[in-house]
Amino acid sequence: MKVKLIVDLSCALICLLWIRPTLAHPEAEFTKATQEYSAGHFQEAINGYEALVRSGEWSANLFYDLGNAYFRAGDFGHAILNYERALALEGHHPEAEANLRIARDQARALELTAGPVERVLRFANVNELAVAAAIAFWVAAFSLIRLLFARRRGAGAIAVSIFSLLIFAGAACASYQLENGAKGKALAIVVGNDVEARLATADNAHTVLALPPGSEIRILSIRGEWIYAALPNNLRGWLPAKSAEQVRL
Repeated sequence: MKVKLIVDLSCALICLLWIRPTLAHPEAEFTKATQEYSAGHFQEAINGYEALVRSGEWSANLFYDLGNAYFRAGDFGHAILNYERALALEGHHPEAEANLRIARDQARALELTAGPVERVLRFANVNELAVAAAIAFWVAAFSLIRLLFARRRGAGAIAVSIFSLLIFAGAACASYQLENGAKGKALAIVVGNDVEARLATADNAHTVLALPPGSEIRILSIRGEWIYAALPNNLRGWLPAKSAEQVRL
């Protein structure tokens, strides 16, 4: 028994010593990147924050800080991309929203035209609508079950069931519209310089629209090293895949 206890304690100690540095590493990396940013070493800060992104340590504040580092380095395309990623994780991030507006103004970035549903739901995001739909679904489900087994079916219970089902349907439809709209899962940001959308997959094809860094596009399809996208001003065209990055990772 004593030998087994010693072995178990030794294994636990080894696991603890191995796990603690692993858990502490992201925080230490973040602190180091922040110190580099404070010292004015913006490229070093970018490298540190990007390492955290590659490791999957995502948070709205990480993308916000990365956006600030790119902004101070003069890379407006990547700055806007990371402010958008911060807002995709946390829809109400005042600092990211404010800096995004500043970066767009300085870069003269173009924005996609929002659809009518997106304009109505501009203060909501997909996650919030999904939560609302889930709550309404379960309220409706319990109400219907109660009605099935109740001796007397009151008008109030029936009204609650119908109202909950309507909320569920409305939230689900709105969530689908947002997910597939201008600001949905296919949203990408132009990160290259002197990018031009063209009529065909060739560098000498006719130009449809010049896209400043930070401009929004919505990816419709990919063909080799080219992407076909919905563009600002309700246009469509082809541009090199390496010139844009999706907001959703």
